[in-house]
Amino acid sequence: MTIWTKVSSSAIRKIGYDAATNRMYIDFEDSDPYYTFCNVPESVYRDFTCARSVGSYYHRNIKDRFQC
Repeated sequence: MTIWTKVSSSAIRKIGYDAATNRMYIDFEDSDPYYTFCNVPESVYRDFTCARSVGSYYHRNIKDRFQC
């Protein structure tokens, strides 16, 4: 089951995570549908949703990683 978290960001609407499959989903403001990332540790998802700057965290820790 995917759990979705709304975040405060000008570029990202919400972030989803499915612990059973370790998949993370990012719903960007300028894209539809959302992007899927594979083999994402739950700790990365938690840190991402709590980051002071969600966009900066995405660029430093997620972008170009966890490809399916």
